[in-house]
Amino acid sequence: MALSFCGSNKCISNESISNKCVNAYSVDEGVLNNGCFVDALNLVPHVFLLFITFPILFIGWGSQSSKVQIHHNTWLHFPGHNLRWILTFSLLFVHVCEFAEGIVSNQNMDHLHLYMPAFMGFIAATTSVVYYHNIETSNFPKLLLVLFIYWVLAFITKSIKLWKYAEYNVGPQYLRFCITALLVILYALLMAVEMNVIRVRKYVFFTNPPKVKPPEDLQDLGVRFLQPFVNLLSKATYWWMNPLIIGAHKRPIELKKIGKLPIAMRALTNYLRLKDAYEDQRTAEDPCRPPSIWRSMYRAFGRPILLSSTFRYLADLLGFAGPLCILGIVKHLKVNNDTNTTDKGDVYFGVHFMSSSMLLQNTSVLAVLLFLALVLQRTFLQASYYVTIETGINLRGALLAMIYNKILRLSTSNMSMGEMTLGQINNLVAIETNQLMWFLFLCPNLWAMPVQIVMGVILLYYFLGFSALVGASVIVLLAPIQYLVATKLADTQKSTLEYSTDRLKKTTEILKGIKLLKLYAWENIFCDSVEETRGKELTSLKTFALYTSISIFMNTAIPIAAVLVTFVMHHLIDKTDPSPSEAFAALALFHILVTPLFLLSTVVRFAVKALVSVQKLGEFLQSDEIGDDSWRNGDMSVSLEAGKKHPGATKVINRKQPMRYQMDNYEQPTRRQMRPTETEDVAVKVANGFFTWGSNLSTLSDINIRIPTGQLTMIVGQVGCGKSSLLLAMLGEMQTIEGSVYWSKLPDFEMVREGNISWSETEETDEDIRSKNRHSVAYAAQKSWLLNATVEENITFGSPFSKQRYKAVIDACSLQPDIDLLPFGDQTEIGERGINLSGGQRQRICVARALYQNTNIVFLDDPFSALDIHLSDHLMQEGILKFLEDDKRTVVLVTHKLQYLIHADWIIAMKDGSVLREGTLKDIQTHDIELYDHWKTLMNKQDQDLEKDIQQDSQTTLERKTLRRAFYSREAKSQIDDEDEEEEEEEEDDDNLSTTTNRRSKIPWKVCWCYLSSGGYFMVFLMVFSKLLKHSVIVAIDYWLALWTSSKTSGTSPTDSISSSRTTLTSETLVDEQDSYYLPVFIILCAAGITLCLITSLSVEFLGLSAATSLHHNLLNKIIHAPIRFFDITPLGQILNRFSADTNIIDQHIPPTLESLTRSTLLCLSAIGVISSITPAFLVALVPLAVAFYFIQKYFRVASKDLQDLDDSTQLPLLCHFSETAEGLTTIRAFRHEARFKQRMLELTDTNNTAYLFLSAANRWLEVRTDYLGAVIVLTAAGASIWSLRYGLPSGGLVGLGLTYALTVTNYLNWVVRNLADLEVQMSAVKKVKSFLSTESENYEGSMDTSQVPENWPQDGEIKIQDLCARYDPMLKPVLKHVNAYIKPGQKVGICGRTGSGKSSLSLAFFNMVDIFEGKIVIDGIDICKLPLQTLRSRLSIILQDPVLFSGSIRFNLDPERTCSDDRLWEALEIAQLKNMVKALPGGIDAVVTEGGENFSVGQRQLFCLARAFVRKSSIFIMDEATASIDMATENILQKVVMTAFADRTVVTIAHRVHTILTADLVIVMKRGNILEYDRPETLLEQADGMFASFVKADM
Repeated sequence: MALSFCGSNKCISNESISNKCVNAYSVDEGVLNNGCFVDALNLVPHVFLLFITFPILFIGWGSQSSKVQIHHNTWLHFPGHNLRWILTFSLLFVHVCEFAEGIVSNQNMDHLHLYMPAFMGFIAATTSVVYYHNIETSNFPKLLLVLFIYWVLAFITKSIKLWKYAEYNVGPQYLRFCITALLVILYALLMAVEMNVIRVRKYVFFTNPPKVKPPEDLQDLGVRFLQPFVNLLSKATYWWMNPLIIGAHKRPIELKKIGKLPIAMRALTNYLRLKDAYEDQRTAEDPCRPPSIWRSMYRAFGRPILLSSTFRYLADLLGFAGPLCILGIVKHLKVNNDTNTTDKGDVYFGVHFMSSSMLLQNTSVLAVLLFLALVLQRTFLQASYYVTIETGINLRGALLAMIYNKILRLSTSNMSMGEMTLGQINNLVAIETNQLMWFLFLCPNLWAMPVQIVMGVILLYYFLGFSALVGASVIVLLAPIQYLVATKLADTQKSTLEYSTDRLKKTTEILKGIKLLKLYAWENIFCDSVEETRGKELTSLKTFALYTSISIFMNTAIPIAAVLVTFVMHHLIDKTDPSPSEAFAALALFHILVTPLFLLSTVVRFAVKALVSVQKLGEFLQSDEIGDDSWRNGDMSVSLEAGKKHPGATKVINRKQPMRYQMDNYEQPTRRQMRPTETEDVAVKVANGFFTWGSNLSTLSDINIRIPTGQLTMIVGQVGCGKSSLLLAMLGEMQTIEGSVYWSKLPDFEMVREGNISWSETEETDEDIRSKNRHSVAYAAQKSWLLNATVEENITFGSPFSKQRYKAVIDACSLQPDIDLLPFGDQTEIGERGINLSGGQRQRICVARALYQNTNIVFLDDPFSALDIHLSDHLMQEGILKFLEDDKRTVVLVTHKLQYLIHADWIIAMKDGSVLREGTLKDIQTHDIELYDHWKTLMNKQDQDLEKDIQQDSQTTLERKTLRRAFYSREAKSQIDDEDEEEEEEEEDDDNLSTTTNRRSKIPWKVCWCYLSSGGYFMVFLMVFSKLLKHSVIVAIDYWLALWTSSKTSGTSPTDSISSSRTTLTSETLVDEQDSYYLPVFIILCAAGITLCLITSLSVEFLGLSAATSLHHNLLNKIIHAPIRFFDITPLGQILNRFSADTNIIDQHIPPTLESLTRSTLLCLSAIGVISSITPAFLVALVPLAVAFYFIQKYFRVASKDLQDLDDSTQLPLLCHFSETAEGLTTIRAFRHEARFKQRMLELTDTNNTAYLFLSAANRWLEVRTDYLGAVIVLTAAGASIWSLRYGLPSGGLVGLGLTYALTVTNYLNWVVRNLADLEVQMSAVKKVKSFLSTESENYEGSMDTSQVPENWPQDGEIKIQDLCARYDPMLKPVLKHVNAYIKPGQKVGICGRTGSGKSSLSLAFFNMVDIFEGKIVIDGIDICKLPLQTLRSRLSIILQDPVLFSGSIRFNLDPERTCSDDRLWEALEIAQLKNMVKALPGGIDAVVTEGGENFSVGQRQLFCLARAFVRKSSIFIMDEATASIDMATENILQKVVMTAFADRTVVTIAHRVHTILTADLVIVMKRGNILEYDRPETLLEQADGMFASFVKADM
């Protein structure tokens, strides 16, 4: 039949317009009364739009193609942007409805006019939005006029149609009337939007349109986060992320790629918002009341949270469309099949009209509606997530900035008196802010969930009546139990954390003292102690695993239980069974209900944590601050209200007293102008000062001093008399009780009043900056403080770099040799995360920083404490006297070295917190003879100490030596393996793109298998088996339910129709029989399902636990038994990372991820299986879907991994910046560098936030895509079942089953990918651990059996060294070459030589610690290489150059094996001259030793090592440069002991100071691994040109 526009009613005609067919085209009753003409009229606007816009679009695109892509600096949103997109989408939807309705009404006729206009309208609407988008991005509003005309025309033509319908009494009961009315409204609204654009932008009808620029973020090409600027569709689907995520496949995402944050999201913007909200709460009436953080958070970030909650409500309500549509589809499938001939509706204009109510009874319509509802629901849900996450990130940035600002103003006494520890501050930054951020993420759930639950229960009641309430109550009653489990989980996590910190502390100690442990053969004892702590940790992890599995179990088992209870109750109460439509709608509802209940416990827990965090934050923000800064600016004098002291600077006498701030005691003295005479030659003056560290007792009392301008002032006095405190008091770090500090105004500048530099005043005038520079004080604190930065940055410290000045400073501090040793010279990173420098090196860098700064005043707090004499002299002469005096700078120097007093222009002598004397050395000589004499005697003592010259010099060389040792092996190592930074991802060095991308997207199956197999094969089998079984049982339950419910309603099968013709009685008994058969099976299946849920959740968790156990055990054993070389070339931090971060991931994060991954994958697979078995047609659609899914997950995993790495790597510098600021507060404030540090902190925060934002946007990108895929699966499943029902394949129940399963797929698809990506990241931890498991262990066995070694070997201590060659590693050059020596029993042997001559290597060779590849060492007739290492090392003793003590008791340090009696230990202590000191300690021999022995001085520690060596009664005793780090007195003790207590033992001394071995029986001089001279010392001294003689000469 020929198609014609108006259709042919009466006659068949070949010509489309023929006169015979009067009816269809007749206009007798007026043109507008022909329905066909009205529809034709409707076509006009659409055609008009297409004709005009297509050429414009093509011209536009043609011109664009030359520039490829307009850059986003021209993007703009016209007013009403979002509204226009929403209206256009609604318009498209209505057009689709109109089209469908037209096709249905057409019913075998050829009325093209019923759906043709709708089709054209759809195309026109699509074109309009594309056109609009292009105009917007190119910012050319004049062309919008076309759209305006289109909306007006469309509105008019549709209105005519509506008016005609009304005239013919076609009312809302007809669908077409409703559609037309909707279209009229939509066109009217779009017209209004368009008029609004004209009103605002004035682009037409106005003379001078305003120039509008795009937002400034977009003009800055660095901003790559486009979410706020793209159009609505791209916003909703994250389309703009595509290039980034797909590009990640080719090359990794770097920081450059993610650019800067948009201004509105930067920490500064949000900080100002939050701070305003916070400060606004401080009212005049009640100034003391602390502002509420909650309220300020609400004021600053309330609106986006409300927006997000709105999205969330919409999404939740749309979520209920699923069950309702299933209900409708399953209900109407039967009806439609039976009544295929529907009534035609009424006829007007010769056209059929369909009634409105029929729409919702059409299954195909319902399927499409279900699809649209799902798409919308998912879009809203993701939008809600995104808004909360963005807000959470903004909040975190603001809080970090607030905390940082507060840290910079913290009063010092807080820090030093232990009110605010560094740990607390770090926790605030790392934990509390994140807790609040997470709370924000979850907070829309708090109010969305109750609504969701209530709605769900109401619907259930509507479906199933009373029994549904019973089922729902099961879910609700179990919720508190879940909450309980969740809190228990949090508690166990805490205890686990305590154990793991303890274990880490022990591991760190072992690794730091590994050399000693190996030399003493104690590694197993210490290893056991770690294993013991690990055991406790594992017990705690077991409970953790148990609770986790219970929580997972409840999550999976509750829906089964609820379904079971509901249907059993329904059966008992109603005596009838539900229809399939109700049953499966209810099933889908239960699935929906479980999620909020499961999440509720988490959300409540987070809410509780957030409350605690806010409380902590509030306390921190209320803590005391340092006083006002006005005092530093010349004329002002002000008492300093609050002070701050550097943590761990000199101990002040009243340190222990509790702090009470009685603010009313401090009066603020009136500020008075100084008389000009006072200011001329005084830089700083303190008048009548009483200062305190917070407790009301003054630390410094009655201070009246002046610091002369441009001269060198020295402050001297005993330890603890308040020298450092005096400097800090002048810097304003202490609290002033009374008195004042005056700083002279510098004549050359105008004085600028400069208070706290706020972040908003970034543009300061030159004048301001210069003045600030002048008022800053270069300050070197006693405890050196370094930044995590390069050496150069540490020294220049933000000042401009000047080469010659820098060179001069480095020479003055003699840093050049140290810098030369560093791997990258002065560009090497030092500080917490960088290379470990020794104390002296750190201190010299701090002094260099003070010298380099261009300030008038320099404060040096005991810069010589960690330096030896040579360096101090050099620093004094070159640095202080020459460099600083040349600059005419005012220097204040605190020191103990009295021999420098002769250089001082002015001396301040202190005693017990007050000034004893002040004046020049001459004054003191004449007025206070007693003091001067006292100094003289002290100076003489110090002069004797000058003999320690060489020894002290060696301290520096020693520091350099340790540095050199650290790097000496780096080159060799980097050739061997590139594990230097972290294991490189690209194992082979092929840079061609295809292979790298391939590897980046591959899943590390090998590593996964390594993880699983370390959990034990039985557990793996159990897990896999129980998982598969569980999912089969769950499918069986639902399938059985489908059979059971269908059995009632399937009235179509012949047997049923026969039985229904019998009497009613028999049919009832039949029903009963069937029930007695259906119900018990159902109950049994459910019970089995619940049991299996428990088994699977337990098996996964315990598999994870056993894997963690064995991995850690193997790692610890491998590392502890690794050769010493391994520790030389592997940075300590890297090994510790394996034990901390990686072990933690393996312990706690992999099992739940693994569980979640297997569960969601199996759920999706079982769902797809069920759908395919019911409607095989579905399999056809599955192929393209699977391909799409594969590509989505492939791209996402790679990008997600990169972004996660970026997030992690940007977090560390941020946390470090906080902690280093808190440590170096005094220095930063003295230098006045607060503004620079704030700026740095803002940059770091923004970088981290950018990475995190991109990561969460990428997650949204994935979820939107997988959710849409899920929606398509539901649509195809529904479509397939409706289509295959035409051929009568599945029963209603099975269709319901299929659709319910399809709905679950949408929930779990994105979890599959997310968990895959997470697991991949977490598996890298296993990979790193695995890479350490392949290290070679030392050969502990030896070729002799332990039983063959005599009990008391070595008895005599005779040593023969025969042709010995040794090296550290087979890849390296030998360090000892053909060494021959013979040592008689009981001889005292000295070995000397320059650094690197192989002395220490020889001592290690005795213990078989180096690779002896030729020759041998024979001790008492046994070749040591044949001995088991344990035996060999336990029979010799050694004292190392750096004393190592472990935390524990003194007894544990002397004798960890617990083999000796107390008398033996006391005897050892007595020999080491420690007995009296130990007796005085609380607990005596069981007194506590802190970590690293910090509570003893270096000398004492060395003596403990001596006692330790003595406790082990060994006839051979080796001292490796043991006197390097100790003072004269201690050294003499050592020498005496060696001569007396060790008289009968063989002693080998490796010496640096030759005079220690002058009394030896035999001297060996080594050079470059060879023995150069070998004889008695007297003989060697006679050879005047010999090496030994030259050493001794140098030493004299």
